[in-house]
Order: sequence, then structure tokens, then C-alpha cells
Amino acid sequence: MIECLLQQIKQRRLFLNVKQSDMLLRVGVSRQQYQRLETKGNPRLETLELIAQGLNSELMLIPKEKLNAVLAVLKGDDTALSEQSVDKEINSKTLSDDPWQDFLGIDP
Repeated sequence: MIECLLQQIKQRRLFLNVKQSDMLLRVGVSRQQYQRLETKGNPRLETLELIAQGLNSELMLIPKEKLNAVLAVLKGDDTALSEQSVDKEINSKTLSDDPWQDFLGIDP
């Protein structure tokens, strides 16, 4: 899982055309520290937040059941998103039926 996150950080940096050495000016992390983080690091949450800010990004915890919808939005795939929304509307109760529905972001 950490490898996936580190890969995403690297991809974001490359997308922004930011060099590893530029991270010193962006977030105060030397090239060597940043290189280590990107390849095999186990960064603290505080460090990840700094890196995200430096790459004009946000850290986000996405529930697994919402992951496909988030990925569809990021890819600009409106058809996958609308199909999932329709399925959810058909299978979900209204708020008046269940006022605690999705309170914790967990579908029953």
C-alpha cells in the first residue's frame, strides 16, 4: 500500500515537472531526503502532508466502496460515475427511512 502512495507522489511530481531538488524550496526537504522517501520511504503523516502541499495536492482517505467513483471522476469518466449513482439510488433507503444512513460513510 505504501508503495502505491509513493508511486502516486512521484507521478504527481513528474506531472508538475518538479525536480526532486525543487522540493527543498517547496517544503524544506532536501533532494536526498526526498529521493529516499520516494523510493523506499516510510514517511510520517506530517511529512506526507508537507509533500502534498508542495505538490499542490491533498491527502485523502477514500472508502473502498467509493474508490471507483473517485477514480472515474479523476479520469473524467462520467458514464461510470452515473451508472454507479443510479445503482446506489435504486438500492438505498431515503434519509427519512433511515436517519443514520451513511453516518459513518459505511454502507450497510
